[in-house]
Amino acid sequence: MLVGVSGTKFCGCEDIIQLLVDHFHFELLNHLDNPDEILDYATKSYTKNSVVLLETLMLLEKLEKRPFFVHLSVDASVTARVALYRKMNHAESLPLEDIVQAIDEHDFQPEGIKLRERSHLKFKIVSEDRGQKKQSLVDNITAQLKILDKNENISKELAPLMRPSWDSYFMKLATLAASRSNCMKRRVGCVIVRECRVIATGYNGTPRHLTNCFNGGCPRCNDGDSKNLHTCLCLHAEENALLEAGRDRVGQNATLYCDTCPCLTCSVKIVQTGISEVVYSQTYRMDEESFKVLRNAGIVVRQFSFMEEPRIVMV
Repeated sequence: MLVGVSGTKFCGCEDIIQLLVDHFHFELLNHLDNPDEILDYATKSYTKNSVVLLETLMLLEKLEKRPFFVHLSVDASVTARVALYRKMNHAESLPLEDIVQAIDEHDFQPEGIKLRERSHLKFKIVSEDRGQKKQSLVDNITAQLKILDKNENISKELAPLMRPSWDSYFMKLATLAASRSNCMKRRVGCVIVRECRVIATGYNGTPRHLTNCFNGGCPRCNDGDSKNLHTCLCLHAEENALLEAGRDRVGQNATLYCDTCPCLTCSVKIVQTGISEVVYSQTYRMDEESFKVLRNAGIVVRQFSFMEEPRIVMV
């Protein structure tokens, strides 16, 4: 694993780097100045744990090509940063305005903003107690490293660190499908897979050739009516995916991924088309009725929620 650490001015990102070196036994790559050298060394030593301070967008763009790279950005309260500035520079009497100006000149450089915004993990230092902060950092870094280091029954030599599990991969595809939804009520996406291959995708909205729901195509959705579901013109994401695939293409042992638990009507159709497993992310108000139908038909139902990026960690 290669961890790149960036941060706002006087946020204490050097403390995190030192913690990774001292407590977690990472190698500090401070002897390599050229981005190409760092990239080459990190690639050859990808089985080792290394850390580098990220100060330029050019270095980030080099390193983020690698699947074993993790970008961690750090920020802290202005109060803590002003106190650290005064401590480091022995400037107790320096006007606050001058310190804030120095911080702003660093933090609001366009390159620095882009650099920090592209991080996978955003550490927000909220604790003022130094001892408590260190222990909190150790605990949170330990937790995040365990998440990053989770490869499902595959040796690290064969699987890149940041490679998502199949569940995470297909649920992200379902969420991506949901972004195409035209429903006024909510966005829902669905993916049907068999043997880890995508058979069909779907999202909710009005049928083809009809006006999109968000353009007034479904009177029920546009009236804000949460009842009278039978008058809704929108097809559900699961319905669209099942219609796209058809029973023959669904075949045996297919899995349906949906970012919202299927409703009762969709559950009946899922049973009829021969789906073997349903994996959902968010709950829905008809969960119990849906579960009863699916489980009575012998369909495995389970909930899975993937970890979205960037992850914000309060320390």
